Amino acid sequence: MEFVRAGLHGREFTLGPASADASFRSYWRIAHADRTLIAMDAPPAQEDTRAWLEVGKRLRAVGLHAPEVFVADLDQGFVLMEDLGTRTYLPELDDASADALYTDAFNALLIMQRDADATDLPVFDVTRTIPEMQLLEPWFFDAHLRLPLDNRQREVVERAFRLIADCADQQPRRFMHRDYHSRNLLITEHNSPGIIDFQGAMLGPIAYDLASLLRDCYIAWPSERVDAWIEQYRQRLVAARVVDVDARRFRRWFDLIGLQRHIKVLGIFCRLWYRDGKPGYLADLPRVLDYVLGVARSYSELVDFAMLLERAVAARDIRVPIADSRLPIAG
Repeated sequence: MEFVRAGLHGREFTLGPASADASFRSYWRIAHADRTLIAMDAPPAQEDTRAWLEVGKRLRAVGLHAPEVFVADLDQGFVLMEDLGTRTYLPELDDASADALYTDAFNALLIMQRDADATDLPVFDVTRTIPEMQLLEPWFFDAHLRLPLDNRQREVVERAFRLIADCADQQPRRFMHRDYHSRNLLITEHNSPGIIDFQGAMLGPIAYDLASLLRDCYIAWPSERVDAWIEQYRQRLVAARVVDVDARRFRRWFDLIGLQRHIKVLGIFCRLWYRDGKPGYLADLPRVLDYVLGVARSYSELVDFAMLLERAVAARDIRVPIADSRLPIAG
């Protein structure tokens, strides 16, 4: 790769795949002398490298560990950056490690929400929340379940979406990572966690990133433990004067913005298979579905939506994973 060679001033290196994600970006690990670097290839026609660079700069400005950038070619979508390593949270989370790892993640999230510059970031409001949830019908109901909604069912779904979107718009908005979870946080030797995949950052509801972290699409925890973490973080927000909110209201914020995210994810995971030919995320559908049903059943205003979804799922019996789950359910 000529970009890497130029960035290393012609010095020798070896190159191998580092990771890929659900987008068009790909990542390559560069071994050079006694260290490694990461090269990102983000095709400009599909990915906005400028946004990635700008958000990373804002995170580093408040002391968070987003990868340092050494060289960037915006025209080609190439970036040469710091290698944060391979120790993502996901495989390292267990009953014994979770409290310490999540404490580090809470520390970083509090700094992000209190201090990071959200000026000119897109606003995550009803113009975003409802269109994201609308992915559910074409990709989950139509493509995956093969059960198109009739007009009455569609009304039930639309009422639920409006309720969820209204709750999101009632929350204070702060800097929002938008994918703050166990695959995008890394254990690093200094200033842990390392934070990646932040290019979608927005000005959004204060409970969104916490819900992304604690109701992670890739690992689930007992409800009692999640309850304690939610309250712990709420108290830290209040103590830091980021927001003044009681436990009951904050829990509603957390539940319903998490529900918005997981409704969207049901659509996206199915779209990744049926449109993009990426089947791996289907194994995580049952976990996400459990989150959606668990929250929807617990709010009287959403019971009709929960019942509609339960009946549709039962008709196609998709609660059994399509492939063997690759990821653990912690407990």
